[in-house]
Amino acid sequence: MVQCEMCGAETSSPKTIKVEGAKLDVCSDCTDFGTAVTQSSSSSSSTKYSTGSSGGSSSSSSSSGQSSSSSSASTSSSGGSSQPRSDMFDDMDELATDYDERVRSAREEKSLSQSDLANELNEKASLIRKIERGDTLPSDRVQSKLERFLEVDLNAEGATGEDSEWSGGDSSGSYTLGDVVKRKD
Repeated sequence: MVQCEMCGAETSSPKTIKVEGAKLDVCSDCTDFGTAVTQSSSSSSSTKYSTGSSGGSSSSSSSSGQSSSSSSASTSSSGGSSQPRSDMFDDMDELATDYDERVRSAREEKSLSQSDLANELNEKASLIRKIERGDTLPSDRVQSKLERFLEVDLNAEGATGEDSEWSGGDSSGSYTLGDVVKRKD
């Protein structure tokens, strides 16, 4: 028996769902709180907390046929539809790490003060100050206002200079955490 990572109930067959970007193994009652994660192959159907008993149940469901296992999964979800719901975080654009510098430089190019920019966007000047200091992330609404008015893109454009160094390593484990992390001294 495995504990549900959401409610703590004991379950013999946990289901993997995605909730706000995090994958959780939950009981059938908690599957409505997230997006179902489909397993890529039958050999990877065991969960990270699986025991020998749940491995046996997954092998019995795979021997009974793929269609019965998929139909039982769809009937246990609240919608009962055959299409899995998409997670909202899969479609979101990432904010650039240097968004604060981009906003500041674009504002200065237009020769605007922080309060002038705030008035143009109908936002508070303190919010503009916090965004330019990097203390707060702009909401989607404020981000779109900034991008439209300042004619600047605040989304990350794939790999930046720092990310392009990372090649992902290989399966032999030649990279360690010390190879990847940059210390702030």
